[in-house]
Amino acid sequence: MRRAVVLGGSIAGLYAARVLSDHADDVVLLEADDLGEDGTGRGAPQRHQLHALLSMGHTHLERWFPGITDELVAGGARLGTGPEVQFYVDGALKAPVPGLRMLGATRPFIESRVRRRVLALPRVRVLRGRADGLLFGAGRVRGVRYSTTGEATAPSGHEGELEADLVVDAMGRSSRLGTWLLRGGWDHAPLQRMRIDLGYATAVFRRGDELPRTVVAHASPGPASGYQPTLSEPGAMVAVEDDRWMVVLAGYTDHRPGRDPADFLARMRRCVAPLHEVADRCTLLGDVRTFHFQESRRRDFTRLRRFPGGLVAVGDSVASVNPIYGQGLTLAALQASCLSAYLRAGSPAHAPAWDYFRRAGVVVDAAWQLSATADLAQPHVNGPYPRGYRLARWAGDKITEASVIDPEVNRAFMDVVHMRKHPKSLTSPRVLARAARVLSAR
Repeated sequence: MRRAVVLGGSIAGLYAARVLSDHADDVVLLEADDLGEDGTGRGAPQRHQLHALLSMGHTHLERWFPGITDELVAGGARLGTGPEVQFYVDGALKAPVPGLRMLGATRPFIESRVRRRVLALPRVRVLRGRADGLLFGAGRVRGVRYSTTGEATAPSGHEGELEADLVVDAMGRSSRLGTWLLRGGWDHAPLQRMRIDLGYATAVFRRGDELPRTVVAHASPGPASGYQPTLSEPGAMVAVEDDRWMVVLAGYTDHRPGRDPADFLARMRRCVAPLHEVADRCTLLGDVRTFHFQESRRRDFTRLRRFPGGLVAVGDSVASVNPIYGQGLTLAALQASCLSAYLRAGSPAHAPAWDYFRRAGVVVDAAWQLSATADLAQPHVNGPYPRGYRLARWAGDKITEASVIDPEVNRAFMDVVHMRKHPKSLTSPRVLARAARVLSAR
């Protein structure tokens, strides 16, 4: 492959550029914003909220950037294992899962190290510009039109064209790919929506010697409370770089958290013990930042009957699900691995990427099924209901209850939460039988 162009330089685009550097002579990362060396530039509006890197995402991060875990920890990130990673349901601490690891770091911190690694690759370069449309020809995408936004070699607003063998849409939820496809005479991918009306807020605290054995603490409502915040306030906290705690609180509809620091602290004190402890003992640094997430979305490219060659999509431009489940960074990493598998199979870049979209669809289906099943437990969420919802909901309730007291059931549950296994694994006879025995013995 002579040239590949990646539209968007956030985490999904960076992963795609890393994969493409193994297959293309020239990889151009087209990014409108100056994201900065430290990752603190503009970028996505939610990037300064708390983000989780699930276990499977951590595995693929290390796969594509060997040694980066040690680099992150040396820079101040925390690596939590065993009892340092705590999950609570309805205020009860779940059974520990030996071997579970989670990385404590902010998204800008992780993203800046990934960006540094990607831009050091000899075949990757950045072009400061905004994509304005696709170039079509002979049944495929042959490049992209763009306008510069800050290049030293060209004035801002300069228009140009980039020829490419493969174009990757990593423009996120605001992607204009559907409009461009229609303009070029192609259909856009069907869009599925689920309105959830979620609000969440993040605050940062100075971290001292309190809670020395805690890296991650996560609290969520469960079956005992009807998945409502009656037994414990939903929230999470992570020990991150620069000796800080990052705390996020979440809620739906009228229970969405606001920017008021006093209310944020009061809600932390209604949460589980670790968050209560931080509220009482640690100093709040800066403002409380809020974000409103109205709906989950997914675009199913496999339902199209025709699609131009030389084009794929990754990240939030494909699927953006409820962020409280922490799947976003991991989905980006898994989609990059799907792209790698597609290219390593020898598929020509100029052909429609059906095999890539099928592979990525399996990953997206798993994330969507997990988040949708949980979201539909909220009384204000009314569909669409995925196939097998009733069985998945029933099994999920029983397994959640059993996972609080049984490590083996909790391991099966956490394998799904951390995207190591598909949600359908929770309906296996072995897991259901184990959960039934645990619950009957209470």
